[in-house]
Amino acid sequence: MITIKDTDIGATSNIAFVVQYVDAKGQPALVDGTPVWAVSNSTAASAPVVAADGMSATVPLTGNVGNFQVSVTADADLGAGVKSLVSTEDVQVVAGEAVAGNLSGTFNA
Repeated sequence: MITIKDTDIGATSNIAFVVQYVDAKGQPALVDGTPVWAVSNSTAASAPVVAADGMSATVPLTGNVGNFQVSVTADADLGAGVKSLVSTEDVQVVAGEAVAGNLSGTFNA
């Protein structure tokens, strides 16, 4: 999980992601076609900006507090069939350090 404070997010802040596929022995492996990227919560992050080969993407942050998941889906079957392989990363944007207190009261007669 990646955790970011909202106070650290600027107008152009983003998270850069790279996906690398491996086989059961941890060796580099190929996928069929271009992987597809997505984010689960458009309130906290905008749509990924994906590289032409689909192997990397940047996810722009909106500055809003919230949780989201980045996913990338690829076809692991190099033949005519399709075997979807989904990789995910959870991201949490949390409130920054408190800088003030808002005190409220209620009058009781």
